[in-house]
Amino acid sequence: MACNCITRQNNNMIKVEIIGGAGYTAGELLRLLVNHPEIEITNVVSRSFAGQPVKEVHNDLFDLDMHFGHKPSFAADVLFLCMGHGQSRTFLQEHTVPPHMRIIDLSQDFRLADHSQQADRHFVYGLPEVNKQAIARAKSVANPGCFATAIQLALLPLAAHGWLHDDVHIQAVTGSTGAGQAPTATTHFSWRYSNLSVYKPFVHQHLAEINETLDTLQPAGRGRTLMLPVRGNFTRGIFATLYTAVRQPIEQVQQAYAEYYRPHPFVKLTDMSVHLKMAVNTNLAVMQVANHEELVFITIAIDNLLKGAAGQAVQNMNLMFDLPETTGLKLKSSYY
Repeated sequence: MACNCITRQNNNMIKVEIIGGAGYTAGELLRLLVNHPEIEITNVVSRSFAGQPVKEVHNDLFDLDMHFGHKPSFAADVLFLCMGHGQSRTFLQEHTVPPHMRIIDLSQDFRLADHSQQADRHFVYGLPEVNKQAIARAKSVANPGCFATAIQLALLPLAAHGWLHDDVHIQAVTGSTGAGQAPTATTHFSWRYSNLSVYKPFVHQHLAEINETLDTLQPAGRGRTLMLPVRGNFTRGIFATLYTAVRQPIEQVQQAYAEYYRPHPFVKLTDMSVHLKMAVNTNLAVMQVANHEELVFITIAIDNLLKGAAGQAVQNMNLMFDLPETTGLKLKSSYY
């Protein structure tokens, strides 16, 4: 990989600033960054908790001696935007970010091509398994959505070979942390416990970025992407099953997946039946590619807060600063 020519503020450590530091995603990002060997966290901004210790919100970070900042300092190498959807664009309209600072946005504001421009900044779509070289050169990256990450990873090799001719049927179950930290009628414990429900059938907002990537890889002759999102009764993770008719024999399909993901360290193919605990608390996407008659049947599991959010953001930061992609992300799943 060619070296990124934009220098750091500090040659020894990458300085990081986080905007919107009180939510689930920012908390997960902090947990990764405090153990990242190349990182110095300089400022964590929260309007709701400004001036309060970070550990009072993220209790497990009780040994992190930091207070939430009142406003951005812009005295860092990279800015992580961890605010709600729609707020990142407003933030960048109201603030002037120095040209040297790179930005990684974890909202949906800049993910689609027709929304990827903000003033003089162009946001690269941050799915490394598609855009690794572009991410490494980028000044600004739009981190993908959690459902979008899992479903795209399950389908990329098929689209890359032009094999998606039939409809793709998807059921994807997500944990309650995927809905964010603010309590709602469908996220509080009493409602979610021992319960399942479908929401936004066939119209989930992540379908737009999924379809945009698949259309780029396979511009013509592709079937529909039919998605049934399900609220799960667990806290973290996404477990998705997908099937579609494919004309190629399963051995050829499996070989295509193996070749496609060989350069990508966080996608793990297995012959075993996939379950959620293989991936939770890691930055991995664990996937099985099998078949039933003419159907290719794919099962994939990721952690929605890691590979689906903060972990992938750190992965993108590593690429942007010419670090090994896995730096700070060699995490082991929690089985029990």
